[in-house]
Amino acid sequence: MLELTAKLLGGDSTDLTSTVGYDSIIQHLNDGRKNCKEFEDFLKESTLKRSLDVFKQQIDNVGQGHIQLAQILREEAKKMEDFREKQKLHRKKIELIMEAIHKNRNLQYKKTMEAKRLYEQRCRDKDEAEQAVHRNANLVTQKQQEKLFLKLAQTKSALEDSDRSYQQSVTTLEKIREEWQKEHIKACEFFETQECERINYFRNALWLHVNQLSQDCVQNDEKYEEIRKSLELCSIEKDIDFFVNLRKTGSLAPAPVVYENYYNTQRNATPVRSPVPVPISR
Repeated sequence: MLELTAKLLGGDSTDLTSTVGYDSIIQHLNDGRKNCKEFEDFLKESTLKRSLDVFKQQIDNVGQGHIQLAQILREEAKKMEDFREKQKLHRKKIELIMEAIHKNRNLQYKKTMEAKRLYEQRCRDKDEAEQAVHRNANLVTQKQQEKLFLKLAQTKSALEDSDRSYQQSVTTLEKIREEWQKEHIKACEFFETQECERINYFRNALWLHVNQLSQDCVQNDEKYEEIRKSLELCSIEKDIDFFVNLRKTGSLAPAPVVYENYYNTQRNATPVRSPVPVPISR
């Protein structure tokens, strides 16, 4: 700091009223606050400016890295979307097959239950007809008996038809049930395979994503390390010396003002000279 004081204290070393050096300091500080071109030129040569340049460059590199990572993530998201859509299409095919089988199974089950209901009703009708014949065997005329027997024969025939229809419905339902069970097992196996693929794909995608983030962090830290290294090279002394050498006004302080007696001056033909300025020691 003594060197700064010595070189910037004045302009003309013999002029006590000169404030060139001081004005230069103030101007420099003002220029720094205003970020003017002169100060920018100064910074271009300083170690601090080089550190700032490294800082800006590495921060820009970090930003570019983030942009690249964002693009990679968009690509990964597209892959995930394609995978999901592919699974959706395959699953939809199985779902359509199962929906058709379920519809057919439920419809046949409904027909079978209706055939069973009709069969049971025909059994009751036949039983009632038989009871009517036995109950009225000796109480009705021959003609009435013939009607009872005719009705019994009709109920037996209807029972046989409903029984045959019921059995056919049960047989058909069993075939449909076997087909449904087979397709159901295949569907479950397919869904299980899809779920394994989904979990594996999703886990790998997350693993990859974490690795990408980790790699980005490592690369960013390397960039930040470059900034730290540049800051280590930043020298306060060198930057101050640079400014002093750039703006110095002299190496001597103004000479002290001596007392001059008016009368002595008049008597002496030779004027009294001021002492020679002396360099300021550091």
